[in-house]
Amino acid sequence: MKITGIEWGRVSIPLRTPFKTALRTVASVEDIIVKICTDTGDAGFGEAPPTGVITGDTAGAIVGAMEHHLAPSLLGRDVDDFESILLLTQRCVMHNTSAKAAVDMALWDLYGKLYRIPVYKLLGGARKHLITDLTISVNAPAVMARDAKIAVERGFDCLKVKVGVDPRLDVERLTAVRQAVPGNVTLRIDANQAWKPKEAVRILNDMQDRGLDIEFVEQPVAAGDLEGLKYVTQRSSVPVLADEAVFSPADALKILQMGAADLLNIKLMKCGGIYNALKIADVAELYGVECMIGCMLEGKVAVNAAAHLACARQVITRIDLDGPMLCAADPVRGGAAFQGKDIILSDAPGLGVTAVEGVQPIGCLGSC
Repeated sequence: MKITGIEWGRVSIPLRTPFKTALRTVASVEDIIVKICTDTGDAGFGEAPPTGVITGDTAGAIVGAMEHHLAPSLLGRDVDDFESILLLTQRCVMHNTSAKAAVDMALWDLYGKLYRIPVYKLLGGARKHLITDLTISVNAPAVMARDAKIAVERGFDCLKVKVGVDPRLDVERLTAVRQAVPGNVTLRIDANQAWKPKEAVRILNDMQDRGLDIEFVEQPVAAGDLEGLKYVTQRSSVPVLADEAVFSPADALKILQMGAADLLNIKLMKCGGIYNALKIADVAELYGVECMIGCMLEGKVAVNAAAHLACARQVITRIDLDGPMLCAADPVRGGAAFQGKDIILSDAPGLGVTAVEGVQPIGCLGSC
């Protein structure tokens, strides 16, 4: 199976409601779709969201990496020379982790199609059913309480609540959400780097003293402040999940060696795809630390790939793959079924995606 062409284009998917965090507000998914074609007629699909505020990858950067580095490196390669191609993808351009992730998942898709096996089974997995949380955007307390109630009515029993915009309101926000939902609903919070270390400890301990029963806090302090992260981990009554601080297996190793977090968040867009995500999972497993699989604001192609990884690794115990559930439309044909909180993988070869509708072409190399 030889690669004969690579195409990339933009897809726009409106959200049900605006997505608001301490870092940004977004009204639609505006992602780059990658399609890798082969001489057997099979195609592999990948997706990259331009999340400049976190990964540094803008739409222009993703397109430039595809046009000048990734696509030229792939053309004419044999998919069966799999690890060599994956390594080439990681090394042909520095940084650009989202573009690399899109190519990486498209290659895994093709490799599974070459051997007629789903990627999660290719990776040794047996389970094919996941239950995800749903994100509640940061807003006024009353709005967040309303959104949380709607989420529970949709069948979600685990909510990831965004905080960090005006930290003085964060305890009030969580109190409003907790009062709006049944007591058996799990609440986890994400500060998106918004707090200072001492501030984080004060807020988190106050939340627990009020009986808000938080499962964990995600990235309470700045990504580069590992000492601050360790400070919160050692002094907070709430477990700490490292997110923006973990871009690579080396990052994961350093954080765990320092004891700077209780949990790790794996995101394909931060680490460059499944290839490196597996290494992060391995590091976590060595240290006996559980992981969450997460996503940026991504559509079904990318989230589907992350779900295959999650189903293959038991160290991934928490699921935050709600991107498709936040979207008001689904242009992707094939792949996993996203039914409320339930994600059910397809047993079709590869990642199971057969087409993405409404993609606006941007560039191509070779022939598809």
